[in-house]
Amino acid sequence: MLLENFYTVNNLDIAESIATANITINKDHEIFKGHFPGNPVTPGVCMMQIIKELTEQVVSEKLFMQSSSNVKFMAIINPDVNPDLELTLTILEEDGLFKVKNVTKFEDTVALKLSTTFRKK
Repeated sequence: MLLENFYTVNNLDIAESIATANITINKDHEIFKGHFPGNPVTPGVCMMQIIKELTEQVVSEKLFMQSSSNVKFMAIINPDVNPDLELTLTILEEDGLFKVKNVTKFEDTVALKLSTTFRKK
């Protein structure tokens, strides 16, 4: 985990090419002291790192992000209000690359949609 104690994986279910993870963001993490004091917002780059780390767990490989497209941040993830997230990862391996489509939600709100390609390190 790149950011120690930033989030906890509560469960990770894998069914064929789809993984569903329920995580809890640590609202007391140091990163929120600067992003932003009194109004914490989960940084988008941290969400992208979480997706990478979950994909690594699913495929049992260390990965490097090769490209991303269709990155859409659709709602603010405030860890004081919505620390519990559900991430759905559709992972396809093709020619040694892992193509991932992600949807991240809290409750019924879609917070992030992302398509990315990882390669093995």
